[in-house]
Amino acid sequence: MDHRTPVLLSWSGGKDAAWTLHVLRQRDDVAVVGLLTTVTRDYDRVSMQGIRRSVLHAQARAADLPLIEAMIPAACSNDDYARAMTEALARAAQRWPALRTMAFGDLFLEDVRAYRVQNLEPLGWKVMTPLFGSDTASLAREMIAGGLRADVCCIDTQQLDAAFAGRAFDRALLGALPATVDPCGENGEFHTCVWAGPMFDASLRLTQGDTELRDERFAFTDYALPE
Repeated sequence: MDHRTPVLLSWSGGKDAAWTLHVLRQRDDVAVVGLLTTVTRDYDRVSMQGIRRSVLHAQARAADLPLIEAMIPAACSNDDYARAMTEALARAAQRWPALRTMAFGDLFLEDVRAYRVQNLEPLGWKVMTPLFGSDTASLAREMIAGGLRADVCCIDTQQLDAAFAGRAFDRALLGALPATVDPCGENGEFHTCVWAGPMFDASLRLTQGDTELRDERFAFTDYALPE
């Protein structure tokens, strides 16, 4: 890596994390050395996104990056989360001794970014948010034009109709979103599962499964690798 700063990327399996990887790889001052993902142990799925762990591992292989998993319980307290992240970061620092920077795909939520800084700085880690401050309408179009391919895997039905679950993240989707919904879903309106793009060596072949409502609020669409 010579002069470049090593970076660990927070990987959700969604479009913002994937595009952050693409953007960071265009720079000559940093080198993404690995991905870190929070996985809910009880469900064997990525927390929030609900992406299967098998799909997560396929994404990491397609990105040609090692994956570090922070395992948390379904009923996760703040202390549980802090312990899991601290342990995962310690493993990352042991593997890459010079690593002390973590990147996130945050776009404009100041409180979320401040939370990350508050939690990571005491551990000696810096926070990097290369997409922060982007115009999300322009960014969404840039992602699609740049070859990113993703499908909507989770909908917050208090903010967006569940009928959007399972749709492709494309120009048609952007045109159909209500004006109250951010084009990138930055307010948690929807989450995506990435299966192709310039950050991957090869596209993933995923099959779409059922959509189910959980916690009487979140509509999750299942995606799996072909058997």
